[in-house]
Amino acid sequence: MIQTDGAFGRPTRHAPPLLNARHAEDYWQQATRCIDLVRRKMASVDRPFTGAHPEELKRLFEGIDLDAPLGELRPALEELERVYLDDAVYFHHPRYVAHLNCPIVLPGILAEAILAPINSSLDTFDQSAGGTFIEQSLIDWTANRIGLGQDADGVFTSGGTQSNLMALMIARDHYGAALADHGDNKHEGLPADYRRLRILGSEVSHFSLQKSAAILGLGYQAVMPVACDDHFRMDPAALKARLEECLAMSLIPIAVVATAGTTDFGSIDPLEEIAALCRAHGIWLHVDAAYGGGLLCSRRYRHRLAGIEHADSVTVDYHKTFFQPVSCSAFLVRRRSDLRHVTHHADYLNPLCQAEAGTPDQVNKSLQTTKRFDALKLWLTLRIMGADALGEMFERVIDLAGEAHDELARHPAFEVLLDPPMSTLVFRYRPADLCETELDELNAYVRAALSRNGEAVIAATRVDDKRYLKFTLLNPDTRLEDLTAIVERIVHHGRAWCEAQAPTRAAAS
Repeated sequence: MIQTDGAFGRPTRHAPPLLNARHAEDYWQQATRCIDLVRRKMASVDRPFTGAHPEELKRLFEGIDLDAPLGELRPALEELERVYLDDAVYFHHPRYVAHLNCPIVLPGILAEAILAPINSSLDTFDQSAGGTFIEQSLIDWTANRIGLGQDADGVFTSGGTQSNLMALMIARDHYGAALADHGDNKHEGLPADYRRLRILGSEVSHFSLQKSAAILGLGYQAVMPVACDDHFRMDPAALKARLEECLAMSLIPIAVVATAGTTDFGSIDPLEEIAALCRAHGIWLHVDAAYGGGLLCSRRYRHRLAGIEHADSVTVDYHKTFFQPVSCSAFLVRRRSDLRHVTHHADYLNPLCQAEAGTPDQVNKSLQTTKRFDALKLWLTLRIMGADALGEMFERVIDLAGEAHDELARHPAFEVLLDPPMSTLVFRYRPADLCETELDELNAYVRAALSRNGEAVIAATRVDDKRYLKFTLLNPDTRLEDLTAIVERIVHHGRAWCEAQAPTRAAAS
């Protein structure tokens, strides 16, 4: 047989670099080199981002010919370090406080090292075997933590957007199936009155509601925003008024989406009151707990999810507040029979007779066919660390958000929007004598300067058409000293901007 220069060197016709018994030792050696590269990069990172601009990174790819392979691992890793790792955004750094990206626990990473090479596909039992039961066990565990009852079920998904899409699709089809003159949407398409269907969510709910409505053939106009209170929680009185408005206009509300952890504010809608209204009107209640789902593991803050047990369906993102690698998420329903709306039997994959015989094929509950074994990450985490440890990590960032709020609230040059309900803090730098347009420009400049200099990565949003900055805290290793240092740099860059604008402002006055 013609030999190769390593399983991941130059392949020949007779020995392609496939992971198998013949190449097990090569796999070990090459994987170790990859792990060592990551180890060295993680150990040397001294800032969350280098500040590289898109155009600067784009130039690194000039001259790379994907039809001219490098042939060996070493030069490929050297190239990868240059085009990716050197300028990656490192979520584990304590001064990355931008989006809902968490540092990840070691058991989750170790699970990736197992699930990737075995490469199980969890759509059918005959491709995954025990993996099916691991995923199902975690669905049952999560449903129990939520309090959905013994008939609950669900499936792992790619993330909150897919889970929310599934929720609204099932709510739509649940309505269609109940019509006396309509078979079901899968076979007959949308009912004649589909243009009157409405989805109600708070005015700060996730944008995936609009995306889902469009995908489901209902259009953006189907999503009716419900006003919030001063703490950016859905106002039950406003929801009641919206439902009455629907009745008066002959519109058909098919779902209410309550949010347990809004992206911008971390606010949790009053789930008990919303659930009562949904029961009174016979409307599907979906709770988007993609962010707030981590409270299910918290002993001190679990009560903030009171009422979630009344939901018809729930979204949970383990790759946010359970500290798991992307992607790791789930969609759950109170009644397992509702998952029939996503089921389709194919003779070559999941025939009906197989389901009738009791074979647990996850594809019967999923929008995806091929399904990665993402459940292994949470499984290994729970088996090694336990749920309490995850809850304590989330509690630390919630506590930190409160401490940071108190510090900023005492600072005369900062405006803090609200006491954080979870781990997100919304504020802006507001020195005296600046108009709203200038404040917007100032805060945009500050955020860009922090990133460009590699000092910190923070987020931004708009509230009442005003620009605000945002700390999204998901790193238990971040300390108040880190946030204080970021605030000091905000003040530094803000003063520099004001000094640069002073001549222009003086001339204008």
